[in-house]
Amino acid sequence: MRVRILAMTLAFTALPRLAAAQDAPVSQAFRDQAASASKHLQAAAELMPEAKYSFKPTPAQMSYGDIVAHLVEGNDYLCGAIGGVKAPARAKVTGASSKADLTKELKETFAFCDEALAKLDDSKLTEQLPFFGGKTRSRANIMFVTVGDWADHYSQSAIYLRLNGLLPPTAKK
Repeated sequence: MRVRILAMTLAFTALPRLAAAQDAPVSQAFRDQAASASKHLQAAAELMPEAKYSFKPTPAQMSYGDIVAHLVEGNDYLCGAIGGVKAPARAKVTGASSKADLTKELKETFAFCDEALAKLDDSKLTEQLPFFGGKTRSRANIMFVTVGDWADHYSQSAIYLRLNGLLPPTAKK
């Protein structure tokens, strides 16, 4: 009896998600990537000590705080473009902002991404959207750029953490 109840509970909670994934597999995969990026990038930002937010491996590279500030700006721009919604007004953060301000805004921008992407489906993947430099790109193209951007900045974060003697969140499994 307990097994049957558990199976029914799992089926009823999983069915809507499975149906959505079947109707929009690309959009669902993108939302899944956004959730993963959110989890890992926020964990990395929390892990880095505030005193190391000014850390740069070389003078030519961004500081850790600059990476987080860049993600804040990028999340609002990219998720807003993909979802077809305007990002909320935020206080401007820079790499020199406090860890508390940067991590708060990073969390808020990923919450905005969740909202902006909630209704995303596969029917408009070819729609041309405004992009950097006055160019246009398909929604699908911008989705791929965004996943690449998150991966790039998590890789940077992981390297910066390791250079400071810290194990990145994904290495702790």
